[in-house]
Amino acid sequence: MNWLIKISGVQIFVFVFSGLFAQLVEVQATYNSVGDVDFIAYNNSQAPLFLNIDFADLENTTFNETLPYIKLVVPGFNTLFTLQREPGAEAPRFNYQIKYYRSNPFAIPDLDFPYLIPFEPGKKVTVFDVKSISGFWGSEEPGSWVATGFNVSPGQTIISSRNGTVVEVTGQSRNSNPESWYHTWNNSITILQPDGTLICYHGVEDKTDQLKTGQKVYAGKPIGTVLPNVSSLIVLIWQNRLNSKELRFIIPQFITEKEKTEILSSSREYKVIHPESVRGLEMTKREKRRYLR
Repeated sequence: MNWLIKISGVQIFVFVFSGLFAQLVEVQATYNSVGDVDFIAYNNSQAPLFLNIDFADLENTTFNETLPYIKLVVPGFNTLFTLQREPGAEAPRFNYQIKYYRSNPFAIPDLDFPYLIPFEPGKKVTVFDVKSISGFWGSEEPGSWVATGFNVSPGQTIISSRNGTVVEVTGQSRNSNPESWYHTWNNSITILQPDGTLICYHGVEDKTDQLKTGQKVYAGKPIGTVLPNVSSLIVLIWQNRLNSKELRFIIPQFITEKEKTEILSSSREYKVIHPESVRGLEMTKREKRRYLR
């Protein structure tokens, strides 16, 4: 959907994406006083999103940003870029398409990154082979996926495996607009990680109601507890793919011994360790002083 608005002699082109993330993000392209075009975005949601802008046609200007153009847009106002008019040329003319993603579709995750086993240090845990993630993606299950399953006890504390930003907390039911959902699972906590991937802990609740969308969480800190009458925790890590509806799922490497990471096996029992060196990998110096005590 496009509009052409004229205010005080200045033409303002407004494009609002009308697909999956309708009304969550608005992109505006405005001619300024010298004839250049300033692009801005307004993220109406409470969580960061990733914006992709693709120009199909450009006249009287060039696009100097890195391609493909992917920009993290935080909640609220975001400055994007300026299309500069070529010297002596008429006003820039352009056509473009925009898409939005929940995770960074252009990120290249470190597949060897050491994740913390998401339980309190000293606990012994076992895992199981996840046979299904039914209900994660509506009535359809992704064609290719991987997940880690943990055997748990009701009320057990769940710890954040990595730093990140809370993007969704769901309870027994969902009341929000489906356009804002990250998946269709209830009783889950979903976090955007620093590398642009998403991690979901399924089978947990935030009994204290402390977690809020947009809140930062830290590796090694509690995020929730296992639900009553639940015996399993499923952990999924994934990201969107650029120009594709398919998701990319990631097998995490968990820290099992000092300076050792591995993909967890259902044939073993693991003792949980949370080395400070791992917990602090994605923390600033100030955060380390505050949270590594």
